[in-house]
Amino acid sequence: MRKRFGQWILDTARAEYDQKLLDYQHEIGLRHHRTKKNKTDGVDASAIVPFRDLFALIFPVTFTLNPFLAKKGHKAEDVDKMYNAWVKSCLLQLTLWSHPYVKTGDF
Repeated sequence: MRKRFGQWILDTARAEYDQKLLDYQHEIGLRHHRTKKNKTDGVDASAIVPFRDLFALIFPVTFTLNPFLAKKGHKAEDVDKMYNAWVKSCLLQLTLWSHPYVKTGDF
């Protein structure tokens, strides 16, 4: 999981919003939903990541970035721009991950 999470951070930072990235974001959603959960890696973990947990991920992956960017010596205005771009990207991705959950009984 750590390797995939690290790759997700790099992909998000690259901001290459082409069809390939959009398709992979949909795949991430499927891998957290019962549709494909545990099937890709052949593991035995929970059958689904509840949407409420998926949605809650936004806070730690956005809130923790601002201080990290600020300590790298960037101007405050640039930090704000980078941070806002990151938040927008995370919200877009969460929207794409949510697609498999938009079914009765999956909230």
